Amino acid sequence: MSPLRILRWAAWALVAVLLVQMGVLGLHWYRGERLIPGREPVVTTTGVPAVGGPFSLVNHRGERVTQDTFKGKPTVYFFGFTHCPEVCPTTLFEMSQHLKQLGPDADRLNVVFVTVDPERDTPELLKTYMESFDPRIVALTGTPEEVTAAAKAFRVAYRKVPTEGGSYTMEHSASVIVTDAQGGFVSLIDYHEDKATALAKLKRAIRG
Repeated sequence: MSPLRILRWAAWALVAVLLVQMGVLGLHWYRGERLIPGREPVVTTTGVPAVGGPFSLVNHRGERVTQDTFKGKPTVYFFGFTHCPEVCPTTLFEMSQHLKQLGPDADRLNVVFVTVDPERDTPELLKTYMESFDPRIVALTGTPEEVTAAAKAFRVAYRKVPTEGGSYTMEHSASVIVTDAQGGFVSLIDYHEDKATALAKLKRAIRG
């Protein structure tokens, strides 16, 4: 083989090696695994969000309940407070309407309202407040520490905001959390979500 042909063959071999290396690097880049020395590849995982967990609270009838109390049925959780001017009563009213629309299937669903204002929302006050909504909705309260633990388990944020006159209001997450019969996360219902879409999510949870 002539020297010229050898040089050409070597050049083509080098090009082929470079193309292979570029292809490997491109594949890793596409997968989000940048090959940086000393750095672990980026790993993307899928699964069910860790929403929900152990809690111990008191219902508006004065009874101690835990997460196990509601297992066996899909459960809807909403965190709010009785002095809420709009979001909370609107959400509870809409949930009452959904239960009515579900007909007999409503008995296969738990609906739970958890206060984020335990200082004011005693079981007695909650009992009076819940008279305005479907009687199947259960309201829960507890000590500030118990409420904080429950909100943390459900990834719910809230905080006290001072108002004029020395009083306060509460800012809190407004989404409704839907869990399955074992307490696992199923979906969220946003505050401004279309009523038909929200009802469809409840039906899917009931039917599993």
